[in-house]
Order: sequence, then C-alpha cells, then structure tokens
Amino acid sequence: MLTDDAIRELKSHKRRQAQEKLLMGEAYQDNSLVFCKEDGSFLSPKVFTKRFQRLLERAGLPKVRLHDLRHTHASLLLARGVNPKIVQERLGHSSITITLDLYSHLTPGLQEAAAAALNGLLRKEKDPVKTQG
Repeated sequence: MLTDDAIRELKSHKRRQAQEKLLMGEAYQDNSLVFCKEDGSFLSPKVFTKRFQRLLERAGLPKVRLHDLRHTHASLLLARGVNPKIVQERLGHSSITITLDLYSHLTPGLQEAAAAALNGLLRKEKDPVKTQG
C-alpha cells in the first residue's frame, strides 16, 4: 500500500508523462513504464540514478543510493512502532527473520518496553473498595 503523498506524486508524474506523450505524438514509444525517457523509451538504471543524484544535490540533500531509501523506509516504520511483520511484507523479505536480523538494532528499548508491559501483572492488587469497610 502506498501513502497518500506517494499516490499524489505518482498521479502528477503520470499527468506529465501524458503531456510528453501528446507532444511527441507518434514518436512516443508507449511501453507503460513509470520512469522512462521523455519519448517513452527505456531509461537505464544508471541514468535514473544520475538524475536522482542531481535532484538530491539541487535540493541540498546528502548523496544517498536508491537502495538507501529502502533502508530508510524500513527504519522509519520500525522507529514509529510499526509491527515488524508489516515491515517484512512491505520489503518483500521471505521471512521475518531477515527483517529482524537486518533492522532489530533500530528498535532500541524494546526489552525495556517489554518489561514495563509486564510490570504488575503477577502482583495481586488489593481492591481499594474491599479494604475500606
């Protein structure tokens, strides 16, 4: 599932592609690609990466690899308490073990949170209503 922001950006991108297609007319190669050259032809991963790097530079952002975005995606989800099983499914890992092995260091405090969740469960609380009379 995509975020509303991602859907909005992809729709905007699709509108720009439709305009390019109209401008190119019959010269446009409709290959149903999301990312392609202005004429609709295949865009090599190397060229896509270079364009991505230029966009980062123009935005004043640090240079990162495209794969780093995948890692950031997983890290942000886990840091916000998203269930690791959901993160595994979003990343397409074949098992939860892979996800946990790769990202468990990003969830500090889980042991403390687990202990806090169990606090008081084994202690018999006195009922304040019964002790008053």
